[in-house]
Amino acid sequence: MTHTGWSVFGFDGIGTTWEISTPEELPEDVRAGLLDVVEDYDRSYSRFRDDSMLAALAREPGTVTLPAGAGELEQLFRKLYRLSNGAMTPLIGGSLERLGYGADYALRPVGHPVPAPRWEDVLVWSGTEISASAPIVLDIGAAGKGQLVDIVAAVLRGAGITEFLVDASGDMLHCGAEPLGVGLEHPYDPTQAIGVVELHDGALCASAANRRAWGDGLHHVLDGATGRPVETVVATWTMAATAMEADALATALFMVDPKVLEGEFEFSWLKVFSDGHAAYSAGFEGTLFS
Repeated sequence: MTHTGWSVFGFDGIGTTWEISTPEELPEDVRAGLLDVVEDYDRSYSRFRDDSMLAALAREPGTVTLPAGAGELEQLFRKLYRLSNGAMTPLIGGSLERLGYGADYALRPVGHPVPAPRWEDVLVWSGTEISASAPIVLDIGAAGKGQLVDIVAAVLRGAGITEFLVDASGDMLHCGAEPLGVGLEHPYDPTQAIGVVELHDGALCASAANRRAWGDGLHHVLDGATGRPVETVVATWTMAATAMEADALATALFMVDPKVLEGEFEFSWLKVFSDGHAAYSAGFEGTLFS
């Protein structure tokens, strides 16, 4: 999804495809800086590589010190953990691995679903410091990609670039004078759109059960309280000021009543249920095709 006539810088990072669209081609030093921040983030947080900081906690109990943005992640996850009664948790990694979505991408379950450990039992997370009292597989994917989109945007702004679109496989952040029409991908047919939304100076993020699915009823959006994939919702979209919040809230909508989230976050949303009906907030009104 790009502005017509804009230059596109594309690359792969954190296991997904990125496109950064700007009116003029990005200078070489800015491109290099963007690749560096994406690699640094992956090396800090990935559960798919042995040399990441979080991977150390999966091997043995201990403490690691993460980059400065870890405190923002902590506060966001802590709030959503509370609002979801433990259903949305960064401790879901072990449950995902048990269902086959691990570092080896085997995509074959190795056991029945098990609940994620309770935060208060195994994890002390204070700002940039994380301590685990037992080996844990942390997965910050529900908000991490969005946070990295925000970091990439900050690099662009720091380079004096005031108009851009960052698109990390559907997690988008737009900055510029002219709004951009974005199609909302049909949850059952990627070649079709169920509507169009106008994105202007903000973030749009989506979460869909079909995006990372590998078997009958198996996908990446798990309820931490049960360890099972959520069955009642198939896709969500959110718009917020930052991509980190929009990304996290798109996942939270699978498990939490939107009214509960609206009590503590400023965002708009669209939620498509497995029976085919949709619910949405005022920000998405008039955007759906009949």
